Amino acid sequence: MKNQLNKKSTILIFSILLLSVLSVFAQHKVTNAEKLGFPKGKKILLLHCDDAGMCEEANIAVQSYILKGDVLSAAVMVPCPYADDMIAWAIKHPSADIGVHLTLTSEWQNYRWTTITDPKKVPWLIDPEGKMWHEVPDVVMHASAKEVETEIHAQIDKMIKLGYRPSHIDTHMGTLYGSAEYAKVFFETAVKYNIPANAIDLSNKEVADNYKAAGYPANDEMIKYLETYPLPKLDNFTSAPEGKTYEEKRDNFMKLVTMLKPGLTEIIFHPSILTENLKSITGTAQQRAWEAQLFSDPVMKQFFKDNDIEITTWTEIMKKFNKTK
Repeated sequence: MKNQLNKKSTILIFSILLLSVLSVFAQHKVTNAEKLGFPKGKKILLLHCDDAGMCEEANIAVQSYILKGDVLSAAVMVPCPYADDMIAWAIKHPSADIGVHLTLTSEWQNYRWTTITDPKKVPWLIDPEGKMWHEVPDVVMHASAKEVETEIHAQIDKMIKLGYRPSHIDTHMGTLYGSAEYAKVFFETAVKYNIPANAIDLSNKEVADNYKAAGYPANDEMIKYLETYPLPKLDNFTSAPEGKTYEEKRDNFMKLVTMLKPGLTEIIFHPSILTENLKSITGTAQQRAWEAQLFSDPVMKQFFKDNDIEITTWTEIMKKFNKTK
């Protein structure tokens, strides 16, 4: 009888331990970073310069980062006046991790651009001034998914024809997340060209809720498209916060990274050198100038080191992804 009780106790204890272990595994969702082979439980940052090609000031700042090796990833706004210059520079600098910042808006008041495609072929991407619409809702309200597809393919094709194959594609002002139909075009384009998009894993409810709160339709239809998307996905996506001073901006960025969960997170920012011309274009000129120095700052570099933060690029992501196939 005593032996039977001991046996039952042993089985009970083993069952409890097994349930505990299974519970731990159930709570741990494998991140997209881990799927690519990055270490479990580690924060992997993809620091990304947006708006290259928009103006000369942006190009100078992006090129400076790449030459120093502090930030290698950026994307070019192909319809903008200084895009060709940036692409020509990237061709001569193989360490650069350059993509297409797919552009469907022209947001500034006095500094604007239009489509790569003949406007007659994409009339609803064009506003009454003959330029792209100022805001994302204007695009979504007017332009069909077919027009969007035509224009974003034209932007990718132009970069390729200029002699540079983009390492990734992403979306200026988040326009391609403005509707489920646009998102489908975005993801299908990535697959067609075998060039990764900044596809955000919306199966994470917390991430999806953040996008919904920001006004994006992170609905079941968009999530379904992402479930079948075969290229690498981000665990999270955010942008460098602002600050009233450079020090406050730096502190805010470090707080942001501290609050991030492990996984692959893309953080976008818009570095530019400060000039009177930049001030005439955008009211965010000072923030952009601070962002041009933020990641070369020894304090920031030490922060990454102290917190075991790993910095990656789209080029490295695709190399890891191809090894997993």
